Amino acid sequence: MTAIGLSLKVASVAALASLPLGVAVAWLLARRRFPGKALLDALVHLPLVLPPVVMGYALLVMFGSQGPIGAWLHDTFGITLAFRWTGAALACAVMGFPLMVRAIRLSIENVDRKLEQAAATLGAAPWRVFLTVTLPLAWPGLVAGAALAFAKALGEFGATITFVSAIPGETQTLSSAIYGLMQVPGGEAGIWRLAAVSLLISLGALLLSEWLVRRKRSAEDEA
Repeated sequence: MTAIGLSLKVASVAALASLPLGVAVAWLLARRRFPGKALLDALVHLPLVLPPVVMGYALLVMFGSQGPIGAWLHDTFGITLAFRWTGAALACAVMGFPLMVRAIRLSIENVDRKLEQAAATLGAAPWRVFLTVTLPLAWPGLVAGAALAFAKALGEFGATITFVSAIPGETQTLSSAIYGLMQVPGGEAGIWRLAAVSLLISLGALLLSEWLVRRKRSAEDEA
C-alpha cells in the first residue's frame, strides 16, 4: 500500500508540475519558427530513445547533492532531490515529457489558425488569443498529454531507481517494489498483485482521459 500511494503521488506531481512547461514547449514547436527548432524538438524527444538508466544517471550528475543544479538548490532553497520522492517525481516528469508535448502539440496544430487570426484582428493580445482561443480548443490534447505522462510515470523504473534508488517508504514506487519482489523467493504473488494494481490504475487514467475528451467534444457539438 505504501508503494501504491507513493506511486500515485509521484505520478500526479510529475504530470501536473510538468504540464505548464509542456504546454509552452508544445505551443512553441507548433506555432513558431526559430533557429534551433529541430534541435529543441530532438532534445524534447531524447528521453524516448536514450536508455532510462542514462537519463537517471544524468539527473544524478546534475541534480545530485554535488551536482551544479542540485548543490545550488540545496544551498539556496534547502531542496534535496536525490534519493527523495521529489527526485522520483522529477525523473518521471522527464521521462513522460515527450509523450505530453507530442499530444499537446498535435492538438494545438489542429486548432484552426483563422480563429486565432480573427481574435487578433479584433484587438486581442497574443497572450489573450492563446488563453481564450488556442488553449480551450486544444483542451483534449492537454488531457491526453497529462494522462499519458501520468501513466508513463506510474510505470517508470530505470531513471527513477538510478536517480533516487528504491528506499521503502521514500522512493520505492510500484515498479521498484515489483523489482524487489523478483529478488525474493516466493514473491510471485506480490508481483502479480502489484502488477494488477498498476495495470488498473494506468488503464483507468487513460479511460478517464478519453471520457473527458469525448464529454468535452459532445458539449461543444451541442453548443
